[in-house]
Amino acid sequence: MVMSHSASTLASPLSFLLLRHSLPPYIPRQHSLSSPLSKHQHSHQILCAKKSSSSSNNSKQQKPKAQTASSSLGPKAGVAIYKPKSYEVLAADAANSLAFALQDGKTRLEIDFPPLPSNISSYKGSSDEFIDANIQLALAVVRKLQERMETRACIVFPDKPEKARASRLFKTALDSIDGITIGSLDDVPTGAIRSFFSSIRNTLDFDFDDQEEGRWQSDEPPTLYVFINCSTRELSVIEKYVEKFAMSTPALLFNLELDTLRADLGILGFPSKDLHYRFLSQFTPVFYIRIREYSKTVPVAPFTINYSGALFRQYPGPWQVMLKQADSSYACIAESETRFTLSETKEELLRVLGLQEEEGSSLQFLRRGYKNATWWEEDVDLELSSAWRS
Repeated sequence: MVMSHSASTLASPLSFLLLRHSLPPYIPRQHSLSSPLSKHQHSHQILCAKKSSSSSNNSKQQKPKAQTASSSLGPKAGVAIYKPKSYEVLAADAANSLAFALQDGKTRLEIDFPPLPSNISSYKGSSDEFIDANIQLALAVVRKLQERMETRACIVFPDKPEKARASRLFKTALDSIDGITIGSLDDVPTGAIRSFFSSIRNTLDFDFDDQEEGRWQSDEPPTLYVFINCSTRELSVIEKYVEKFAMSTPALLFNLELDTLRADLGILGFPSKDLHYRFLSQFTPVFYIRIREYSKTVPVAPFTINYSGALFRQYPGPWQVMLKQADSSYACIAESETRFTLSETKEELLRVLGLQEEEGSSLQFLRRGYKNATWWEEDVDLELSSAWRS
């Protein structure tokens, strides 16, 4: 496989469990990694393997080509290491990727990264913490985007109570952004049943009079719609909203955790899987960080090895599998022009750690099982678009 690296000197708020046997910090390719634990230990290198779209897990690897960290080809080359020093840096990186995609004429876009430090999982933190963090980050990305290009953004909330709450809590932040408007999915004309339940919800929330109604409106139409804090059930309403208001205007799904929401599609009470095939498949991930933590049992001490990694994409760069290092940075170990499945991401992490079972062995089958991908990763032929994989 062809190997490539590019240099980066950022530092990270993304923090999770360290490897029990932590890997040494990433060092660019021209240097070797040697452990201080033993003077007799061989040196190692972490290589970013480039996977062709036609390759599979059992394809033969080509001999890597030497390439220095300074031979970056710009944003299309990806990053060798990623370690943002603050959420402001994360927002700036997301805005830069978004600007590149908009300049390339893309109109269906996705940004997804952890809104809070990963030691506060979505199961431990309160929903309000995640909702408020997403609003602040969305406003920060819009502000950074306006530094790159003229933008009139409309922030679209799930419903009117959420919109009213945000207008009260983030009034100053909203006032500081030129041309920003706010809306809600309730702006979409709906059937009698949804209208009935919406009226009950609004009554129970006692939102009889929204004093800020109309404060952030404009005579000029938005150039970007940003959808935040929506659930699986609301994805179908987003589709209707886009059809009514944003057919030719860029629409951004911001931190909706689509991979989590897709898992509910097709279940009783939720939209059908066809929603992904016809609508969600059109959205190109322009800035994407999905963090995963794994454990692997081995027959020798310490018997359990914990390791962490991430599936990463910074448009227009490639998809990258990143391994977490002892210094909390993420080092690229594999990259591809097309999206890695969750199973492929894990396999790449095992490969670089030397923890893969022998190909075709019973241990490999017991770990993988007979199904190695989710239904939305498998059903390529049913998709209206492959943009979400690109």
